Amino acid sequence: MAAIDRFEFLLREILEVFSDIKDAFAILGAIYAARKTFQLSATLFESVNVHLISRLSANCDLAEKFGSWAVVTGSSEGIGRAYARELASRGLNLVLISKPENRLYKAARQIEEEFNVQTSCVAVDFSVGRDTYNLIWDSIKDKEIGVLVNNVGVMYDHPQYFLDVPEDRLWQIVNINVAAATMMTHMILPQMVKRGRGAVVVVSSGACSQITPQMTVYAGTKSFLDYFAQALRYEYKNNGIVIQSLRPFYVNTKMTRYSKTLTSNGFLVPSAEVYAKHAVATLGYSGRTTGYWPHTIQMWMSNLIPEWIWMWGASRLNTALRRQALERLDRKDKMKSSDSMNTLSEAKS
Repeated sequence: MAAIDRFEFLLREILEVFSDIKDAFAILGAIYAARKTFQLSATLFESVNVHLISRLSANCDLAEKFGSWAVVTGSSEGIGRAYARELASRGLNLVLISKPENRLYKAARQIEEEFNVQTSCVAVDFSVGRDTYNLIWDSIKDKEIGVLVNNVGVMYDHPQYFLDVPEDRLWQIVNINVAAATMMTHMILPQMVKRGRGAVVVVSSGACSQITPQMTVYAGTKSFLDYFAQALRYEYKNNGIVIQSLRPFYVNTKMTRYSKTLTSNGFLVPSAEVYAKHAVATLGYSGRTTGYWPHTIQMWMSNLIPEWIWMWGASRLNTALRRQALERLDRKDKMKSSDSMNTLSEAKS
């Protein structure tokens, strides 16, 4: 009987211990659930503020808030041009900086005529080096720059493995994507700090949300830009300067013309004009955003995916996009070859 009593006592003690452990796990589970609920609520509240409330105040006078002139790099086409048009629609004069092409001057004329603002064009090649920035400074030093949009950037011709990317393109990606935003900000930020107002927009990319194979160097430079903007925002948070990192996913621009899939405007791949309209509205509401609410949903999902799954999926997607690009190039080559043969036949006849 004594042995039975001892066994029953031991069993009761064990059950009490497991009961205590179960209670502890229940408490930890409740804390975890509460924490996740709070994070989700905070995320939803921030998203509503950034993407909905900001649109309700879309008529905010940016010239009065930040300054009368905006500088937009890479503004002859794509997101840069669309963003410049949105700023002009809100009354800002524009300094458009891009390669010396007719598209730059054409964009300036159209903006002046449509929005009745002043424009100034600076035709430079950001891949050249230091002399580029001396020329830009001579063109803007007498202007009150309220908004700087660091948009200029270079990507691969299409997704590629690192060793397949031409060396010249790698130099362009590093010199333009990293140096341009760094030096333009270093040039213009001092006058903003002196006035106690201004905004710096750094166009990064959703490609840097997680490690993205076959866009290695491009995504790496965009990670730098995102880091750069976040650190600057902290350094100058008490100086009245708005600093924003934009991290869009795919937008239908020249950069995506290698793929038929990415050149069809849609819910997840907007036109540059649609994207810019949403993105400009978020300025002053978020220091780090995709700029476009469907892309924000994509960002949420990407952050939930384990890194190894993301890399596997991104690599398969980029392989498919590269195949589309190569097929497109092959069709172009065949068309050129056919045209050459026709021309030669006509000449002989």
